[in-house]
Order: sequence, then structure tokens, then C-alpha cells
Amino acid sequence: MPPRSTDPLSPETRKAADALWDAERAGTPCPPVRDQLPVGDVGAAYAVQRVNVERRLAQGPRLVGRKIGLTSPAVQRQLGVDQPDFGALLSDMAVPDGGSVPHGRLLQPKIEAEVALVLAADLPHPQMTLADVIRAVDFALPALEIVDSRIADWDITLVDTVADNASSGLFVLGGTPVPLTSVDLRAVTMTMTRDGEEVSTGTGADCLDGPLNAAMWLASTLAAMGDPLRAGDIVLTGALGPMAVALPGSRFEAAITGLGSVRVGFAKEGSES
Repeated sequence: MPPRSTDPLSPETRKAADALWDAERAGTPCPPVRDQLPVGDVGAAYAVQRVNVERRLAQGPRLVGRKIGLTSPAVQRQLGVDQPDFGALLSDMAVPDGGSVPHGRLLQPKIEAEVALVLAADLPHPQMTLADVIRAVDFALPALEIVDSRIADWDITLVDTVADNASSGLFVLGGTPVPLTSVDLRAVTMTMTRDGEEVSTGTGADCLDGPLNAAMWLASTLAAMGDPLRAGDIVLTGALGPMAVALPGSRFEAAITGLGSVRVGFAKEGSES
């Protein structure tokens, strides 16, 4: 879970959490929450994230892993940061490979292709090495992350996106596990299409110079916060290329060399698929 602040239920934290919570429930994005929190206070933003993740967990879903965001140097420069961020993955965020996202399920969806890792062992130490991560990974999968923002027009800073569970929405995993001994994740190439037209390309190296580096950062960060990654966790390691807007009626497919492909559709209004 996100790090605990010294006062996670301060009026400011609660107000920001309520704004994001109400926006999702009402289906109407809210103004940015950064002005409700101390300027640049990422710890306060993670406290907001924790409040709403715990609300979600109280409704029945379970925590199944984490997503890493801001792995692109260009996006980091845009938001004025020098490291990634993370959010929680819950069981009700998973969409089957080839499935369809109901119209209206998300507010402002965009989509990006990633490498997902599934762990076979805990990663409990604050100073993880690459070897630790490699030993802990059970297998890799191609993945699509469907990002979303409860904040109007995606008008976000680092504080806004962290508070908003790192702009999480849904995720899709491919169905054929690949051991790390069979693929060089830094060297993979990705192509994502929308209705058969190429909309995004990239490589494993575009994700923090390799998805395993991203996972190592996350493992060390969470362990230092006292909430380490556990066996069975899913880790979405970050985008391999630019995101694309997910329009109603569109279908996306991402192919990642050595890992296979993964696909998802977005239903039109009044349609189930």
C-alpha cells in the first residue's frame, strides 16, 4: 500500500480523497486536487491514494499487485520529477485478454502497452539488486494498461496523479507466461494498433532502461516503506511507448517480441462489446 503519512486523515487529505472518490462514483471528473494539499507534498498525495484504495478494498476486491508510472524520461521532465511513481492494482481492475470495457466504466481512458511481471517470491529488502528481482520473477506477460484520470482534462501534476492512484484504470494481461530465461526484456520491441492502425511503438529500453530496472525501483521503494511486494503480485512495469486515447468502439492489440500479444476493446454507448 502507499506510504502512511503522519496524519493520513487530516482535513486536507480527506477533502482531496473525497473529491476523487466522488468524481469516480458520479462519472464526472473533478478539478485538480493539488491545491488542497501542501505544495509538492508527494507523501500527502500517497496518503490520499491510501484512503481511496482502502475504501475500494472495503467493498470486496483484493490487492493483486502494483503499477509503475512515469517511467518515461520525457514524461518525468514534463512533470518535473526524477523518479517513477506507483499505484495499487485491485482484482476488479482486471479485464480478460480479448475482452471489452463497458461504455462509461471509465471517465477519460487512454491505453498503453507494457511488460507485466508475476512474482514467485517476496521482495522484502529496501536495497534490492537486479539479481534479487530476477530470482523472484515467476514469468512475464504482455499487458495493456488502461489509464484513467478522475481529474478533468488530465490536468495533472505529480501530486495529482499520485493521489489518483497513479492514474490507474484497468489492465489486461496476455495469457501465455514466458520465463525470463527465454526473453531479454530490455531488447523487446512493441507495436500497438487501434483498429489495425499503428498508434504506438517502443522498446523495453524505453521503460526506465528496462522493465526489470523499473521493478527493482518499485521493490526497493515499497520495502523501504514497510509494505514489500509479495509472491503472486502482478507488477505492471511501465509503458513501452506513447499512450493512445481509447475511443468507444475501438479495439487495441499490442504485440511484444518474445512475449506475444494482448488485446482489448471498448464498447460503444448502448453496446456490450
